[in-house]
Amino acid sequence: MTNKSIQTQSVPKLNDLLATAMAHYHVPGVAVGILHRGEEHYAHLGVTNVAHPLAVDSDTLFQIGSTTKTFTGTTAMRLVEMGKLDLDAPIRTYLPDLALKDEDVAARVTLRHVFTHTTGWLGDYFDDTGNGDDALAKIVARMVDLPQLAPLGAIWSYCNSGYYLAGRVIEVVTGKTYEAAVKELVLDPLGMDHSFFFPADVMTYRFASGHNVVGDEPVIARPWALARAAHAAGALCSSARDQLRYARFQMGDGAAPDGARLLAPESIAHMQTPRVAMDNMGGQIGVTWMVRDVGGVRTVAHGGATNGQLSAFLMVPQEGFAITVLTNANRGGELHREVVNWALKHTFGVSEPEDVPLALSDAETAPYLGRYTTALADTELARRDGALWLIVTPKGGFPNKDSKPAAPPPPPMRAVFCGPDRLMVLDEPMKGVKGEFLRNPDGAIAWFRFGGRIRERMTG
Repeated sequence: MTNKSIQTQSVPKLNDLLATAMAHYHVPGVAVGILHRGEEHYAHLGVTNVAHPLAVDSDTLFQIGSTTKTFTGTTAMRLVEMGKLDLDAPIRTYLPDLALKDEDVAARVTLRHVFTHTTGWLGDYFDDTGNGDDALAKIVARMVDLPQLAPLGAIWSYCNSGYYLAGRVIEVVTGKTYEAAVKELVLDPLGMDHSFFFPADVMTYRFASGHNVVGDEPVIARPWALARAAHAAGALCSSARDQLRYARFQMGDGAAPDGARLLAPESIAHMQTPRVAMDNMGGQIGVTWMVRDVGGVRTVAHGGATNGQLSAFLMVPQEGFAITVLTNANRGGELHREVVNWALKHTFGVSEPEDVPLALSDAETAPYLGRYTTALADTELARRDGALWLIVTPKGGFPNKDSKPAAPPPPPMRAVFCGPDRLMVLDEPMKGVKGEFLRNPDGAIAWFRFGGRIRERMTG
């Protein structure tokens, strides 16, 4: 493994990569921040909004989406150290009236289940409960109707709705709104003065609008903001420069820039220690952070997607390396995968191992064919003309439960098996995305986990 520092002369190469990827994926604007061995480097291209364009810079605010979950987790860890929270205590310790569809789950679920996405209930539930300070309390009350898809603690499946509980617990134990608690306990001590939850704050700065690519044209995504009830799950807006401030803290010893102790080093390490396997391809999760070894390099990461904005955030703490990629289009995920992979290859000489397709017969693939469903989309695996095809049909439901699909469904995409019960997509817009089939104790296929979510097999 090589270990060469990101140098200023590398930025032009990154700019070339960004320009090519932006044109290919039709992404209007990108901001990248790289931190390595104490030095910061930035690259930014494009515009904030195709209708009212301003140049993107390193202070432009983007919605970072679910990377916000790590701020929720960091806030909770501060409260743990203060003696106000216990990650392994039942959530009813703090929310005694918590009601869920499964009473046994309601009695036993903990914040650790939430932070490791092992709650088992429907995760992609979004609703607008208003802009008042009671928004989280209201959506938690509505969670009683969410179906329990898997036993508590049994299966990792990405769960946005669990973070409504985490945000509400933070409110109860601090006596403040979720947003005020995060600002007081994390944002302000770290000097993150370009990070905000509320549109009223964001609109006074240069900020990006989301876009959905329709045909080959980016179209402004509306509504711009997520509902307040979703703030703890994914509504923070931040800049590339602020994200590197955050990375310095998460790769440090728990001290703020002024030397004040925010977390013990052990708490930082605890959050980044693998606890639960996310899939059978090597990824694990600690307390909100996703941990993965790439060519012997331990990475700690998260990312996010909102309505037309996607982001990536990855650290290599042992090497003092971090990268954030902020984009303002729904195909930004493809772009930031290219950029993050370039950075790992350029800096450490490592890359994701290439999966070898398996040549399976019709008889061998037949048990997997059929339809699988989750809240936001139906997915079908079909065999046609000697090839496997993945057909994804969005159902809407984001950013609000009554939202229609924001863009037309993607075209059918070829797929191949790359291991036992493992599938890989070959075509854009999901090229390289992997999924796996999960089985019941009797060996029957029960779910297809794709995009981090378990999708239940449909019968009939």
